[in-house]
Amino acid sequence: MRLLRLVWTQRWVSILSLVFVALACDSSPSPTSSSKTPQPQAPTQPSGAKEGVDVQLCDGETKTTVPADVERTRENGVKISDALMAQWKGKHPDVDWVSQEQEKHTIVPPHDNHNLVEKGQGQVYGKISEQDVLTWERETLKFVTDGSRVFHSSDELGSQIAVSCDMCHPNAANTHPETYPKFQVQLGRVALLRDMINWCIEHPVRGQVLAPDDPKMRALEAYITAQRKGQQLAYGKR
Repeated sequence: MRLLRLVWTQRWVSILSLVFVALACDSSPSPTSSSKTPQPQAPTQPSGAKEGVDVQLCDGETKTTVPADVERTRENGVKISDALMAQWKGKHPDVDWVSQEQEKHTIVPPHDNHNLVEKGQGQVYGKISEQDVLTWERETLKFVTDGSRVFHSSDELGSQIAVSCDMCHPNAANTHPETYPKFQVQLGRVALLRDMINWCIEHPVRGQVLAPDDPKMRALEAYITAQRKGQQLAYGKR
């Protein structure tokens, strides 16, 4: 009897493991959120054939019970994983923040590096794979998207008067990051882009200035620069 239970459980693991890895690991939690996309756990060993099998995510809360007589097919495995992930996403509505931000605001995509696939780049990368290129693109776009999220939110900017950057610069218009460093009259000195970002946060936005290595400052710089993709560098230009 124990042998039959072990074989039964192992068959479920083989059906569900690939499905859970694909669905449970592909979400992008908000960088300001402490929640993490859960990794699935293998089904618990059934206590009896009629009771079914409990399948639980690693958050220790999200679970479902699979009837003992359900047909063990990949199609049913997908349905089970979909049900689990639907429960988890319902408790973590910010899990899709990247796609939601991109739906609300126009974000210029990063450069397409697919021409580098199967080419070498010295000892650092070796031969570049399709997965390398996709990872670079996904992580860069996510970083820029986070900048858009901050740029369009008075709360994220800490504004005392509910003003956000986009109220003066829709979609980062008229920011001209390609012209920095340059002399700025407001500061009375040569400024970097981050210096002007802080000037705007402190004055029009009425918020607290950000440290140079603050994640929000880095994200804002990335977003503003990305929105001017294709523009020729012309530092010092007025």
